[in-house]
Amino acid sequence: MNYGSQQSENPYSLSGMMSLTAAQATQDERASFISKTYMHLAGAIAAFVALSAVLLSLPITEQMVGLMVGTRYGWLVVMGVFMVVSWVANSWALSAVSLQKQYMGLGLYVFAQAVITAPLLYFAKTFNPDVIPTAAAATLGLFGIMTAIVFITRKDFSFLRSVLIFGFFAAMGIIVCAIVFNFEPGPIFTYAMIAFACVSILYNTSQVLHNYRTTQYVAAALGLFASVILLFWYVLQLFMSRD
Repeated sequence: MNYGSQQSENPYSLSGMMSLTAAQATQDERASFISKTYMHLAGAIAAFVALSAVLLSLPITEQMVGLMVGTRYGWLVVMGVFMVVSWVANSWALSAVSLQKQYMGLGLYVFAQAVITAPLLYFAKTFNPDVIPTAAAATLGLFGIMTAIVFITRKDFSFLRSVLIFGFFAAMGIIVCAIVFNFEPGPIFTYAMIAFACVSILYNTSQVLHNYRTTQYVAAALGLFASVILLFWYVLQLFMSRD
């Protein structure tokens, strides 16, 4: 997940015209940009659901899950590959010269998220399939609350960037140590990651209102999608641990 500058280095749109940030654009341009962003977010979520359903229905899914999490260090390799793919996808989505490349970045990221989430969904489906829609509903509810806070207050939450960067590296450190030294981070870590994901939604939503350029709706959708899936991951883990 990238918490660096959300603006591409080229301030010009694909047509060669100057691209303004959402805060600088006219009301109609800003409304169009926000509408496109959330339409692409909805499309990314729908694609994630479809891909996850396909992956869970494949006969080789059990073997795939075994390869990913069957050994202590297997999950570290999966995480490392996912982070590299995420960086590539985000770079493509921020492309200022190719709309096709932006869509390739979003598509690549959605696919990577579906693959890395497959083991968690597989275990949830195996032991308690009802927990998946419950976690999805809770995730959408929290996302709606965070989104409403930003849209109602119109506050720029860019100051949260440093908090998110610190939290990201702290979380990665705990996860890596948990894998290497074979211990469970525990429910406190799960609650902390849910809070982290909510803060990430606040940050990325405020970026949509203030700092993304009006041609960057694909990248904006990717940032929001990453936060939503992170929230879903830990909400699902929380509900599974209670069962």
